[in-house]
Amino acid sequence: MKPESEKQVKIRVVFHLDADEGKRLVMALNNIGNLLKEIPPAQASICLVANGSAVKLFHRDYAADENVRVKELAGKGVHFLMCNNSLNNFNIDPRELVAGCTVTKAGVLELIERQADGYAYIKP
Repeated sequence: MKPESEKQVKIRVVFHLDADEGKRLVMALNNIGNLLKEIPPAQASICLVANGSAVKLFHRDYAADENVRVKELAGKGVHFLMCNNSLNNFNIDPRELVAGCTVTKAGVLELIERQADGYAYIKP
């Protein structure tokens, strides 16, 4: 029998961004927002993994509208995971990321582990 905490999570999903394309970020944030309209945050485990040049989209100097949305969604329990290798490649200090973002050792490994844990993979 599953523990009570696992019974509550109905949806497990990982969104993946790997390119510095603002329109894809907007689409991902829209997808996440729409998902949270359909299922309460407590019943979902949602994360967005950014690697490659996509990490640039989460720099705090990027478009203010997206930064606000990232912070709001993080406040609802969405995890924004930035690839440390990519941050290093683009000389981005983790302290320069939008509030709500955390750093993961390797984005590719994070994607593999999430999918192995039953997360649906979505690439907007």
